[in-house]
Amino acid sequence: MQDHPHDEDTADASHPEVWTGRATNRVQWLLALVGAACMALGIELAVDSAWTSGTAALVMSVVGCIAAGLLVLFGTLAFVHVDLKLDQESLEVRCGHIGLPRRRIPLSHVAGAEFAPHVTPRHWGGWGYRWRPEKGTAVVVRRGEGVVLRLWDGHTFTITVDNAESAVRVIKARLRTITPGTAH
Repeated sequence: MQDHPHDEDTADASHPEVWTGRATNRVQWLLALVGAACMALGIELAVDSAWTSGTAALVMSVVGCIAAGLLVLFGTLAFVHVDLKLDQESLEVRCGHIGLPRRRIPLSHVAGAEFAPHVTPRHWGGWGYRWRPEKGTAVVVRRGEGVVLRLWDGHTFTITVDNAESAVRVIKARLRTITPGTAH
């Protein structure tokens, strides 16, 4: 993550052209290891099995272990970290090493931004890309500070990211120069 120190009342010209931030959750790597272990068990069963109960049970066990392993592995690797990129026209959120899921929000769709000092997976129902009718949408990869965007359509979008206060300052400065609801 890049550090972007600024005074509270700086003009937009003092902000970088592109602000980037990141939040990381190393615990997700442990869950990815569990997924890899499930896949390894499935492969071990397929290759060197002394299964005597019939092939249907063996096939179901192999397929079940590999499928569960893939789901856990890719589900956790997608949320090992989140990257936030803020340029003059939009905010882009990318998750994990592949960059999926990804969301791009034009700044013209943003009504405001607030700093959230305590975003937790518990409040959102876990890690990942979350939606709760009463709270909005969020990308939560760890507990801690985050950015809460208020969109013109009435929805909110929350992102956990390091140095969230700096991100909010940059967003607010850029919002002063944008006409609401205009397409870029």
